Amino acid sequence: MCTGKGAATSITGTKLPLEDKLLKVFTAMGNIGLACTYATVIYDIMDTLKSHPAENKQMKRANVLGLTAMTILFLLCSGLGYAAFGDNTPGNILTGFTEPFWLVALGNGCIVIHMIGAYQVMGQPFFRIVEMGANMVWPHADFINKEYPLMMGNVVVHFNLFRLVWRTIFVILATILAMVMPFFSEVLSLLGAIGFGPLVVFFPIQMHIAQKQIRKLSLRWCCLQFITSLGFIVSVNAVIGSIHGIIQDFNKTNLFKSKQ
Repeated sequence: MCTGKGAATSITGTKLPLEDKLLKVFTAMGNIGLACTYATVIYDIMDTLKSHPAENKQMKRANVLGLTAMTILFLLCSGLGYAAFGDNTPGNILTGFTEPFWLVALGNGCIVIHMIGAYQVMGQPFFRIVEMGANMVWPHADFINKEYPLMMGNVVVHFNLFRLVWRTIFVILATILAMVMPFFSEVLSLLGAIGFGPLVVFFPIQMHIAQKQIRKLSLRWCCLQFITSLGFIVSVNAVIGSIHGIIQDFNKTNLFKSKQ
C-alpha cells in the first residue's frame, strides 16, 4: 500500500461478465457465512454457565470483547489488503507478499499454531459421531471399544486403537485433499455455505420458536420463517458460487501446487 504497486481499486471490482461477477459475489457470501459460524460456539459457551449470574455476565462481556476484537481485525485485514493489492487481492492475503520474508514466515507460523488448536476443537464433533456410530454397530469389538492404559510418570493415560488409527487416517486424507485442492477462498466459501443455513440460521430460530412457544402463522412466526428462508437462499447461492470457482480453479491450477 505504501509503495503503490498494487492494482487499481474500484467500487465495482474486476471487470467480468455478469454471470461470473454474480458467482463471485455468491462465493464472497459463503466466506462471510463462514465467519458467522462462531454463533454455534456461543450456544455451547452459554449452555455451560448455569451456576451463578455473575459468570453469565462475565462471559457475555468476554464474548462481546472477543467479537469486537475479531471484527476490527478482520475489517483492517480486508480493508488494508484491498488498499494494497486492489482488484488483485489474493484470497490468502499472505500469498501476496514476498518481503520481508521473516514477517511473512512469522505470519504463516502463527496461522499453523492457530490451526493446530482449531483443528482439535472443530474436529471433535465429527470424531465423536464416527466413534459413537462404530460403537453402536460393533459394540463387542475390542479394537473399537477397549481402552488401554498407558503410564506416563504418575499419570495414567487411556488410549483406544480405533481412535488412534481412524483419526490418523482422517488427518492424512484431509491433508492430502488440502494439497490436491489449494483453493483457499473457494473451499472456505463452500464450508461456510454448508454450515451457514442450518447451523447459524435454521436451528437457532427453530429453538427460539420452541422455547418461546411462538404460535404458527402468527406475524412473528412468519417473520422468523422468512429469515430462515433467506438464510437457505444465501447458502444455496454460496454453494453454487464456490463449486463454480473450484471447477474453474481445477482447470487452471496444477495439483499439489499452491495457487498464486
